[in-house]
Amino acid sequence: MGYRLVGDSFRYYRCIGESTISGVHGRHMYDWMKVVCYSSVISEFVKLSITTMAHQDKDHETKDMETRTFIPSQNVPYIHKVGIPPKQGLLKEFKTTVKETFFSDDPLRPFKDQPKSRQFMLGLQAVFPILEWGRNYNLKKFRGDLIAGLTIASLCIPQDIGYSRLANLPPQFGLYSSFVPPLIYAFMGSSRDIAIGPVAVVSLLLGTLLQNEFDPVNDAVEYRRLAFTATFFAGITQATLGVLRLGFLIDFLSHAAVVGFMGGAAITIALQQLKGFLGIKHFTKKTDIISVMKSVFGSIDHGWNWQTIVIGASFLAFLLSAKYLSKKNKKLFWVSAIAPLISVILSTLFVYITHADKQGVAIVKHIEKGINPPSVNEIYFTGDNLLKGFRIGIVAGMIALTEAVAIGRTFASMKDYQVDGNKEMIALGTMNVVGSMTSCYVATGSFSRSAVNYMAGCQTAVSNIVMSLVVFLTLKFLTPLFEYTPNAILSSIIISAVIGLIDYEAAILIWKIDKFDFVACLGAFLGVVFASVEIGLLIAVSISFAKILLQVTRPRTAILGRIPMTTVYRNIQQYPEATKVPGVLIVRVDSAIYFSNSNYTKERILRWLTEEEDHLRATYQPKVQSLIIEMSPVTDIDTSGIHAFEELYRSLVKRDVQLVLANPGRLVLDKLYASGFPDLIGENKIFLTVADAVLTCAPKILQQV
Repeated sequence: MGYRLVGDSFRYYRCIGESTISGVHGRHMYDWMKVVCYSSVISEFVKLSITTMAHQDKDHETKDMETRTFIPSQNVPYIHKVGIPPKQGLLKEFKTTVKETFFSDDPLRPFKDQPKSRQFMLGLQAVFPILEWGRNYNLKKFRGDLIAGLTIASLCIPQDIGYSRLANLPPQFGLYSSFVPPLIYAFMGSSRDIAIGPVAVVSLLLGTLLQNEFDPVNDAVEYRRLAFTATFFAGITQATLGVLRLGFLIDFLSHAAVVGFMGGAAITIALQQLKGFLGIKHFTKKTDIISVMKSVFGSIDHGWNWQTIVIGASFLAFLLSAKYLSKKNKKLFWVSAIAPLISVILSTLFVYITHADKQGVAIVKHIEKGINPPSVNEIYFTGDNLLKGFRIGIVAGMIALTEAVAIGRTFASMKDYQVDGNKEMIALGTMNVVGSMTSCYVATGSFSRSAVNYMAGCQTAVSNIVMSLVVFLTLKFLTPLFEYTPNAILSSIIISAVIGLIDYEAAILIWKIDKFDFVACLGAFLGVVFASVEIGLLIAVSISFAKILLQVTRPRTAILGRIPMTTVYRNIQQYPEATKVPGVLIVRVDSAIYFSNSNYTKERILRWLTEEEDHLRATYQPKVQSLIIEMSPVTDIDTSGIHAFEELYRSLVKRDVQLVLANPGRLVLDKLYASGFPDLIGENKIFLTVADAVLTCAPKILQQV
């Protein structure tokens, strides 16, 4: 650096001398300046020598550290240091790992340096977020919540009656599930926009799994008790995941698999509605498309009711038109929201006036009046049915949780606020546990209702309270009015609702981005449609896990080359202009190295080397003398990975090739030094960058940059 400064000074003085000094006297002055500048050079070197001598003792004291971090080279004057972080105690390292894994959001940060009373209040607010945002609640926000709550209530009441049929439960249970759970969620949930209640996919899943154990008609009591048991354990599962901060487990079901599963479930739900839509009395209990189509066309001569078909088709056209109108004009969102209730009212009046029920049009008939009766005594806490309920509850709870968290995050991103996933799990779990004790079945966030809630201008979770109160009034006073509601209109409402679950645009995008993801999407879709909901779910989870295992066990590697006129090294397949360094093979490993992939990684690197040597031999070029492994993407390594590196080193020694590492991370470097690996390959074979490694392994490259 000193030389460059002196050189700059010399150029500066030279410019002054040539431009401002003229004549013979000027030439003598210029020569005198040159002498001064050269004297400055000597002075700078003297200062550098004095500084070096002054720090010699200090360098001697830190000799051990420098031998690990400073890498001398005979080819270049200086190579960047590889930083060796200070050793952490075992307990401190364990705490750091646990914090980053389970408490990355640092939930205890607000409690630091706070008095006990304040900590107690913050704890209550953490469990009941309403205590936090409720302090700033006002009439303006209430007006938005009131309008939104009334709007989603008009949508949820007819939907709940229909969804309870998907779960093979009496219609009042759907209304029960939109009364108690939304109240619980309003106090404990962190999302402002999510609308709680029964949903089509979970209702179908629950109904399918339950009827495999008990017949919903002949064993109605046992069926209902098992439904409450499954709901109880669904809530326990959700709350446990939240308390233990294991919410990341739901991420194992990939977005592509969820898209396929939801689409297949939507098709299955729509096919199940053909029974009520066509007026068929004897219908298959299977859900696969082949069995349903056989049942539908097998009843065409004597099972279809034309009056029912007319009612169903007419109102389905009305509902779809309302959805289309709302989609085209966002200001008319309320049209699609209120359309189901209008359809129920008009169709009920039509049947009542024309006595269509006497012409074979199936109607809802009796809906039990009154609010939720207690059901805690009906939950199975012992016996074989306990295990059945536990198994069904886990599946239903995970699907419900996945849907709710996805909905909450979607609308939170639109309004630029954060949804605490773990709090959501606790809130959803608590409401389902309480719901199971008050005659409710599994409830979660509904996308259609949440979208209407958002468009209606909801401000807080109070919209759920408003909806719940409307459902309460309906249960208390209005259920007799639904006696003549035709089943066909409920089928039409469900069909129009689940159409939105078929996200073909997302499937097309998945195909364009990742073909493996599309396989997961298609597999889940076909599994649900052609087999069953359980099979489709199993396929979705299996393919998602298979992708994770494939990525973990078969990490990507790449050959790096130098970008011309730079010291930057990149994948030669991505950058064709990048050139290989003569005598050096640079390999990048794009994954952590664990027991599951260590052997593959070693073999893949050796295969890269073999292929390169074959190419060099065929083109009469010098052999590879150094293998540089770019370690920056390697986030971690275990004992199997280090053992694989040791085997790789021994294989390279036999080939007369030196092993060099570039830019290992802190955690990786700690483990390498703990194992003694740097002593094996030589501490001067570990560099901060690939460029530094190349400068040592191929010094002639300096002349090309």
